[in-house]
Amino acid sequence: LRQLTASQPGVVTPYLTSFDSGALDAALAPWRAASRWLVAFSGGLDSAVLLHALCAQSSSGVTPTLLAIHINHQLHPAADDWQRQAEVFCAQLDVPLEVRTVTVCQAGAGPEAAAREARYAALGSIVAAGDVMFFAHHQDDQVETVLLRWLRGAGLRGLQGMPAQRTLGRGQLARPLLEMPRSALAAYAAAHTLSWIDDPSNTDTSLDRNYLRHTVLPAMAQRWPGYRGSVVRSAHQLGVAESVLDSLLPAPRRLSSVLDDPGLAVDDLLALPAATAAMALRNWLLGLRLPLPPTEMLAEFLRQLRRGGGSPLLAWRGQSLRRFGEGVFLLPCINERDKAGTRLAPGGDLLLADGGRLQLEPAREKPGLLLAQGEALTVEWRHGGERCRLPGRAGNRRLKTLLQDEAIPPWWREHIPLLYLDGVLVAVADLWLCDGPWLAPEGGAAAWRVRWTRNTVATAD
Repeated sequence: LRQLTASQPGVVTPYLTSFDSGALDAALAPWRAASRWLVAFSGGLDSAVLLHALCAQSSSGVTPTLLAIHINHQLHPAADDWQRQAEVFCAQLDVPLEVRTVTVCQAGAGPEAAAREARYAALGSIVAAGDVMFFAHHQDDQVETVLLRWLRGAGLRGLQGMPAQRTLGRGQLARPLLEMPRSALAAYAAAHTLSWIDDPSNTDTSLDRNYLRHTVLPAMAQRWPGYRGSVVRSAHQLGVAESVLDSLLPAPRRLSSVLDDPGLAVDDLLALPAATAAMALRNWLLGLRLPLPPTEMLAEFLRQLRRGGGSPLLAWRGQSLRRFGEGVFLLPCINERDKAGTRLAPGGDLLLADGGRLQLEPAREKPGLLLAQGEALTVEWRHGGERCRLPGRAGNRRLKTLLQDEAIPPWWREHIPLLYLDGVLVAVADLWLCDGPWLAPEGGAAAWRVRWTRNTVATAD
């Protein structure tokens, strides 16, 4: 646990500017009508200053309810001690603290990226509609982010750094300290004799950000003391340039598959130059609030589209792009099906492994299935050879043919719940009812209808 006092020597760095309360007031202005002010509180210097400054705001006027959120990543031996220290700090400020413990899965990602993903997922689950979650990122964080992305070959959007605000969960994320250097936060901590948690991993220069912070940037500061402001101005100018480009960029027609997968018209995409088509796809994904695929993967996907034939697939971070018919459609990567044989009783609500749900609700005046007292449907999945006789049609139809004729996207065909009664197929999700003595064409008190809610990207957020 670290503590600074105003009298300690060596605290003030050469580029120190004082903590700008006016700038903080202006940054908070859009959020004063929020339902709650939530603070992502690690307990480190930055978040300690932010929480303390927000408490000062609360004491000087009417502000939303303030709540601190601490994420315990369970990665460091002292993680539980840090949690207790965060609890003490918040208790001293009389700020409620909510703690979330997460399990960091490091498969396929570095420890920093995996921890960040787990942290943001946990924080996003807390943010309700009308809430704003404040992060304590400051100007030095922004400069480091821009330079790291530059070194990794980021494009126009990546080189703008972290946005001052964006969506998070059902609310908003905001960074009210983004214009202030870390030295100003250190000065604030010294003036108010704040204590904070010092994570020893912050000095581990085997990590790229720490190497940049402790080795590269001090050397840059000696030669170019004003580099921070220059980097931030360049990032801002790139944002302006992107806004102009977006206003001039052709917008491909938007499509939906018959099962509501969002998509873009293939012909419109292929009519654009390769670089413009890639930018149009990226803008569309950003509009859906989704992470972007790697540049090389996106370029290869577009090359395969131009060659024609086959079914190009681009999969990344839980999403995928696939061509089907006249569109390029976006869908979640579906890898699991529920175990066959699950029972669905009248009034039942079944959550599916792919994120969707299956319900059996009163049919009322709509066509439904007659179920006697104690009867329930059994959920099964396609194995091949299934048949269904549609009401008013002659003969049984192969389910495979029905799916093809109705342009059901191929990625859904193995994931459509099939409902059986006493071993007989009676419904294909909520797409078709099969004719038979169980069918109630006009509904009624004893009739039940299937509702299948699909986990499409269009409705997942």
